[in-house]
Amino acid sequence: MSVPLRLLVLVSGSGTLLQALLDAQATGTLPARVVAAGADRPGTVGLERAVAAGVPTFVERVGQHPDRGAWDEALAARIAEHSPDLVVTAGFMKILGPRVLQHTVLNTHPALLPSFPGAHGVRDALAHGVRVTGSTAHLVDAGVDTGPIIDQRVVEVLDEDTEESLHERIKVVERAMLVDVVTAMATRGWHVDGRRCRLG
Repeated sequence: MSVPLRLLVLVSGSGTLLQALLDAQATGTLPARVVAAGADRPGTVGLERAVAAGVPTFVERVGQHPDRGAWDEALAARIAEHSPDLVVTAGFMKILGPRVLQHTVLNTHPALLPSFPGAHGVRDALAHGVRVTGSTAHLVDAGVDTGPIIDQRVVEVLDEDTEESLHERIKVVERAMLVDVVTAMATRGWHVDGRRCRLG
């Protein structure tokens, strides 16, 4: 595995996870380099963060293509232009297709998988009445939040929590975990053994 690891980050929103990687890169503590950032729509704060850091960006909109298969092909081609070692989906709210998944893709999810997968993990955990939730770092496969788990961090659910307050505390943990996981993958390498992603 090459060091520094070449990262391509896909964003859809505010880009705080991307910023965590960029901040760690800037301080020299991340043995990886963000070589590009992509989005599924223009005008996202995440892309603005990338531009401010001097990172090349691109946009590949689903609506520009006749179907999701064509979008998957186009997105995979844009990713391949930057030769990443690892693709990171940082709040990227689109299901990835088989061509993109030929790359190794890392995602973080705001719940302790396999509980509460999907787009509303925080809301679902809160509605279920769990006492702890958290964030999961996992590799992406063809399912929805079903790929091999790499790391998990726990966040206590408080009686007074709203979806927003709980999600904010999860995001703090999620950002630190992402940097730690990318660091481990860059320095130790990884391999998939069935349901397990093993580092080193």
